[in-house]
Amino acid sequence: MRLVFAGTPEVAIPALDALAASEHEVVAVLTRPDAPAGRGRALVPSPVTSRARELGLAVWQPASLRDPSFLDLLRAAEVDLCPVVAYGNLIPQAALDVPVHGWVNLHFSLLPAWRGAAPVQHAIIAGDEITGASTFQIEAGLDTGPIYGTLTEPVLARDTSGDLLGRLAQAGAGLLVATIDGIARGELNAVPQSPDGVSRAPKIEVADARLDFAHPALAIERRIRGCTPAPGAWSTFRGERVKFGPAVLGDGDPLAPGELRVGKNQVEVGTATSPLILGGVQPLGKRSMPAADWARGARIAPGERLGA
Repeated sequence: MRLVFAGTPEVAIPALDALAASEHEVVAVLTRPDAPAGRGRALVPSPVTSRARELGLAVWQPASLRDPSFLDLLRAAEVDLCPVVAYGNLIPQAALDVPVHGWVNLHFSLLPAWRGAAPVQHAIIAGDEITGASTFQIEAGLDTGPIYGTLTEPVLARDTSGDLLGRLAQAGAGLLVATIDGIARGELNAVPQSPDGVSRAPKIEVADARLDFAHPALAIERRIRGCTPAPGAWSTFRGERVKFGPAVLGDGDPLAPGELRVGKNQVEVGTATSPLILGGVQPLGKRSMPAADWARGARIAPGERLGA
């Protein structure tokens, strides 16, 4: 089949590579326009743009999928199907109607659970033990279309969202190719999603990644992993923002929420339950370092707290 692949971040690259190596023809790659980045705010191509150019594929970067010139380009390509992985924009109905078999999305959850932009982050924060990926037909609703196929993946005890998303991206690439193969052969029919078990996974904003040490230790530990690597879990210390890498549940004597206790080789912080043993700590404007090194440099006094 003739395909136009739509995707933007690095997590979409395994699927693009798998489709480029498949029996199908990737006519073009649709991705977001180059975006300003870094201190100089120079325009930087998306990871998918860079990979598509390495593969020698045509790259389309329309500012809007409603633009008549883009719709004309899509029609002229005589596309059979558009596979999508984390493109980052809603697809308007005028574009959905163009390909013979529509647009098929690879989504990193077991739908209808975790519909939205951040399914993996929310699965970890919620403490899910199993998650997965789904391929489904895109329709007007947000991640509501009928499902072609799924796979499951365990959420490991120390998984960050980056770890889990990396595994799902690799496994999901195979699921996406198998889905397109099945559609091409006329052997695969999409099944409507269950009306039960629907949950939402909106984008995790920086404000959502702020740690509240009045919560239980396990909830804080999960939030840190769910927000790693992005946007990064954080709190404040002496009035400045500090980011935190994955922590470990401790079993020491209780501390007040946010209170720090510095040992020879570890730093604990109090929560509503047991203390947490901090992992990496990144003060504002500095690189991440072991918590014990941070504590020695900061000369933390007894009774000092995070988030005060």
